[in-house]
Order: sequence, then C-alpha cells, then structure tokens
Amino acid sequence: MTAENEREIYHKLEAMKEIRNKTITLERLKRSILNEVRSGDQEGRCLAQYKREMELLQQEKMSHVEELRQIHADINAMETVIKQTEESMSRKLSNASRLHEDYRPLKTEVDLLRRQCLGLDRLPDLHEEEGSPITPEQQPPPMKSCLSCHQQIHRNAPICPLCKAKSRSRNPKKPKKK
Repeated sequence: MTAENEREIYHKLEAMKEIRNKTITLERLKRSILNEVRSGDQEGRCLAQYKREMELLQQEKMSHVEELRQIHADINAMETVIKQTEESMSRKLSNASRLHEDYRPLKTEVDLLRRQCLGLDRLPDLHEEEGSPITPEQQPPPMKSCLSCHQQIHRNAPICPLCKAKSRSRNPKKPKKK
C-alpha cells in the first residue's frame, strides 16, 4: 500500500464517518420533523374541534340572547297592557264618580217628588239594589291631575306612574322653628 492509497482510504473513512454522523443527525431531524408534523396535525384536529365547540357555544348564546330578547319584549308588552288597564280603570272610576255626582242630586229630586206628589217611598240607593257591584263604603280614592301628563293620579302619589314625573305639593312642608 502506498501512501497515496492510504491517504485515499483514510479520506474515504473520514468521509464515511462524516456521512454516518450526518446521516444520524439527518435521521434525528427527520424524526423530529415527523413528530412535529404529527403534533401539528393533532393540534389542527383539536383546533377544528375547538372551533366547532366555539360555534356551538355561540349558537347557544344567540338562542339564549333571543330568548332574553323575547322575555324582555313580553315584559314590555305586559307593562304596556298593565299601564293601559290601569289608565282605563282610572278613567272608568273617574267617569263613575262624575256620573254619581250627577246622579245624587237628580235622585234626591226624584225621591222628593215621589214622596211629596205621589206619596211613594224613595228609590233604593245604588248600593241597595240587588246584584249591584257598588258597596256603600266603596268610594274612589281622592285624585289629582299630574302636572306633566294631566292624568288623574292618587293625591298622595309622589311620582306619576305613567310619565314618572315628580309631583309637588301645593302646600309644601314648612320648616320647623327651633
């Protein structure tokens, strides 16, 4: 063997050693790449699953939002109905009170004429008639007009239930003297 042959063999051995080391490194990198790709695929599947779950949660949220919206709409509708019914009841009682104011003097006059001219008994009062919903102690509460909306409200109401305006007393409290 010549020195040149030895150098060539030594050179080939060095090359084989380098190739082996680089091949081992290459295999390690290849395994790392495959592991990372597999992990990335797994993460991608998890991400898709998370997104589906998020979409389902968003749909559930929207259904609850719609339910809440419907509940609020129902509450507002009921408040409107209650307010209208209260106004109607207040108007009916106010009208009944006004009509009763017209009824009383006319009934007194008719009773007087029946007794003086015909010798008949007086007509029964409204609460004495059979089947009448009126009781003798039933009397509409004292009312006043709201300064803002001019609706009839209870005289002691501090706030109008319709327009929410504060009412002021015509005779405010006087400060106590010390």
